[in-house]
Order: sequence, then C-alpha cells, then structure tokens
Amino acid sequence: MTSTPGTFVWYELATPDGPAAQAFYRRVVGWEAKDAGTPGHGYTLLCAGSREVGGIFALEGTACADAKPGWMGYIAVPDVDAYVAKVKAAGGSVTHESADIPGVGRFAGVADPYDAVFMLFQDAGGQAPEPAPPGTPGHVGWHELHAGDGAGAFAFYSRLFGWTRAEAMDMGPQGVYQMFAAGGPAMGGMMTKAPQTPTPFWLFYFNVEAIDPAIKRAEAGGGKLVMGPMEVPGGSWIAHCLDPQGVIFALVAPAR
Repeated sequence: MTSTPGTFVWYELATPDGPAAQAFYRRVVGWEAKDAGTPGHGYTLLCAGSREVGGIFALEGTACADAKPGWMGYIAVPDVDAYVAKVKAAGGSVTHESADIPGVGRFAGVADPYDAVFMLFQDAGGQAPEPAPPGTPGHVGWHELHAGDGAGAFAFYSRLFGWTRAEAMDMGPQGVYQMFAAGGPAMGGMMTKAPQTPTPFWLFYFNVEAIDPAIKRAEAGGGKLVMGPMEVPGGSWIAHCLDPQGVIFALVAPAR
C-alpha cells in the first residue's frame, strides 16, 4: 500500500511462543488473528476489525538464535536502500539487510546511533486505506522512544524522516519529553531512557476502550502491570505492562 513517508505503518511482535502471544493479545487488545499463509515462517496477522495492523513472528530455529523478543515498528520510506544508507551515514547500524516481501514491499531492520531498533518499509505501490480515527480500539495510539540520548535521538529522526517538534514537557529529573509529528498532530514522544532501563527501545501504546478492564485482562492472561494506570495530559489513561513472555507494551484509553 502507498503510505505517507515518515509514518508508522506496521507493528510486529517477535516472540518465543507465537500461539501463547496470539491468545494473550487477542484477549487484551481485542485483535483477531489469521495465518499469513507463509508455510514455515510462523507468521500471524493481527486485525482490528477488517484491517490488518500488525503481525506476530515466532522466534524459532537457528536463524533466530540471537534475536530478542519485542515489538518493532515499521516506518514508511520511498526507498529502503537509500534510507539504509542514510541511517549508516548518520551513525546508525543495520540489523537486518534489505529484503523483498513478494507482492507487499521491501524492508530492512536498522538501529539508531543509540541502538534503538526500528524497521524501514517501502510498499509495493497499492492504495493505502484511510487512517483510522484517533483512539480507534486495536490501533496504535502513540509511539514512544526511550532513547539513549533524547536530544541526539530527536536530531537523528528529524533529519531522517523530517519529523518536527510538537509540545515538549519538562519532566524534572527524568528530563524533557519531546513530542514529534509528521505533517499532522503529534504521533509520539521521545525522552532519554531511565538509568535502570538496560537498552533504548520503542514502546507502542495500543488503543483500548477502557484502561481498567484491559489491565485486568492482561493480568488474568499471565501479564504483569509495571506502571499505572495514570492519567496523562489531555485526559487519556495509560499503563505499561509485560506480556507472559516478558515483552513490554503499553495501553491507552479515553478518560474514565
């Protein structure tokens, strides 16, 4: 599908237990799941209603021996190979060489200069669906980078994708929380990670209808609440959780 450059277009979970992860997120977020039809690859598509929003990739076999479980975001670009070169020139690195997905597009795995991993995606040129209205359950409502260096990371992504500064919040000892946009409303924020966080990472907030029932579903399914629920500016409520395989994710819901 043809997508707006510099925006997140896909979300993918790498996990050691695909069936368990599928059951957990279906229960918590409300996604439907269907097989991607790629024998031997263990890939499941996640759907919000009739729209595919992400996938689950099972870490199996020797090819995945060094892979770490976690959520990854795919960012649309007009030319994957050109952007891989830009990432390397700006001090980033390549985690997965460019490859084609027949009939879908081309992708590559990269990391920013502080080792936060993300994906580049060049679509095959089809027509993209209209974006879902903000807050639609099952879609991603916020993208948050816990960066190795907040200011340095913003400079990197701004040069790479043209992201612009939105509102910034002084969080005291935690530093500045810089929101960013890609030609529209703010779609995420970034800050320097907490000292106890072992490595920089992207955190994705999944829209749910109500925060408290979603947390209860997560805990009942073997997950763990690690922060929240807490209200954020604008009235939404958020929570950070771990799934049963230890992968961090976040939930966001409208005001109670």
